[in-house]
Amino acid sequence: MSHHHTFTDLMLERAERAPHREALLLLPESEERGRPHTVSYGALDAAARELAGWLQARGATGERVLLLHTSRRQFAVSFLACLYAGAIAVPVPPRGGMRHHAARVRGVVKDAAPCAAFTDAALAPDVSRLLASCGYGSVPCLAADAVPARSAWRRPPQSSDTVAYLQYTSGSTGAPRGVVVTHGNLLANLRAIGTALGAEPGERIGGWLPFHHDMGLVGQLLLPLWLGGTSVLLSPEAFLKRPARWLEAIGRYGVTLSGAPDFAYRLCARQVTDEQVAGLDLSGWRTAVTAGEPVAAATCEEFTRRFAPAGFDPAALTPCYGLAEATLLVSGGGADGVRDPGPVVHPADGEALERNELCPPRAGGSQRRLVACGRPTGGEVRIVDPDSSDEVEDGSIGEIWVRGTGVAGGYWRDRTATAETFDAVTAGGEGGFLRTGDLGVLLDGRLHVTGRLKDMIVVAGRNLYPQDLEHAVQRISALFGTGTAFSVSGDRERLVVVQELRTHQRYGVDLAGLAVDVERCLAEEFQISVDGVLLVRPGTIRRTTSGKVERAATRRLFLNGGIRPLHQRLDEELVAAAGRSGAARTW
Repeated sequence: MSHHHTFTDLMLERAERAPHREALLLLPESEERGRPHTVSYGALDAAARELAGWLQARGATGERVLLLHTSRRQFAVSFLACLYAGAIAVPVPPRGGMRHHAARVRGVVKDAAPCAAFTDAALAPDVSRLLASCGYGSVPCLAADAVPARSAWRRPPQSSDTVAYLQYTSGSTGAPRGVVVTHGNLLANLRAIGTALGAEPGERIGGWLPFHHDMGLVGQLLLPLWLGGTSVLLSPEAFLKRPARWLEAIGRYGVTLSGAPDFAYRLCARQVTDEQVAGLDLSGWRTAVTAGEPVAAATCEEFTRRFAPAGFDPAALTPCYGLAEATLLVSGGGADGVRDPGPVVHPADGEALERNELCPPRAGGSQRRLVACGRPTGGEVRIVDPDSSDEVEDGSIGEIWVRGTGVAGGYWRDRTATAETFDAVTAGGEGGFLRTGDLGVLLDGRLHVTGRLKDMIVVAGRNLYPQDLEHAVQRISALFGTGTAFSVSGDRERLVVVQELRTHQRYGVDLAGLAVDVERCLAEEFQISVDGVLLVRPGTIRRTTSGKVERAATRRLFLNGGIRPLHQRLDEELVAAAGRSGAARTW
């Protein structure tokens, strides 16, 4: 669709040709607390030019600029200003207030070495203190809508190879990795998304996803701008306080394409009341993307059934697969624009999948239902044996490898990690592949994601390193020794923490209170819920001969009922997965 070489060129043309067209529709926290606010392409362009001039006057071209905004409008202005100035935008979670958030931002600051930080006025003092604690106290930190000086903007020389932004992955707080996304990567992936989802010029697209996440940034802010449409934006806080707000906005403001991770659909199905359903009109929601975490067949069915009375079309639900290293989308939608009548589900034997084998379900055995994440789009997808690098035949499980112009070039200033992840070569000698670290299988041309090679935990659309969770838990009590965290797949990913006590003695220790403290700690520091906490004797957790924790082995022990905890708190479905008969039992 687009003939432009950079996103900057595209936005300048949009503003010139249709300056009065709605670019952003910013929704209030609730209908009772304000009215929607619109920003035209002309106004967005003018604000971005002014801020870009300030950046250029301070030598920011080619330098990194941190963006920490809660204001949806100001983020859009700051992001485009970076592109206009030839600077490199670095979106960062704007707040969290907890140790984990501060550690993550420090890691990004040290890796990106920014020349400036844009934020909201209310956050500026905290961000300044955080920069100072990293040794970057001299970096200017400004409320982007109150830049003190006006400077003339000059259009910078740019090409498709110019870096547009760094997308920091949700990795270990100590060593975050910034995916280098060029203008060419961005435009190529937007074209792929538009084709896969049948997106049309002028559409209203949006939602509530945060902009420091690739699905929010590319899918809900940049895609509608690329289409010359309108980005309809709700805050994450507004959705979490009242999930019905998202669905009401889709019907009320004519949003035709919106998406979220699996947990959001499940939350809506369970928390939106009958009265709220009666007031919804979802008949115009043409494409409901579910991505960002494993897609559960049960969630798809529950959501479809719950909102059928509101006119929701089952064919609208569109599972997709992507990752930041591929800018966003890898697979989704149907072939040649032909849509499936709803999510395609493939039943499989659960125990075989644990061994990375795909087999039909056995009578009396465990079963997992794999949801197809559409067809590869905008590039090549190969399924490869991760050890031998041999391609495997269709229907066999292997690592998902991706190649195409939408795939990023590597990690910021990390040649070793870039070579390992982005420069994979098949046994047949074909190079330039991205190793996703995810396991999957191609069936009838559709990609099914079956698991992960690494220990990464995906919860509520976020990738979490287990060691970060483990370290947070071990700070709770001097009684805690080695611990481990892992996820258990089923209709959704469930988080389990197994924590050893330093002593065999449990009498006089408030084990129930310690288990609650674990749940509270992870809720506060990571904004996640824990489905299982097991407090165990020393030596329970499996280790290698060198003393490293074997998370996969401990997970298998848990699923086989081989852990005898001193105390445990498990949700009912996790009890069934582990073959136990009680939701909270003390041994």
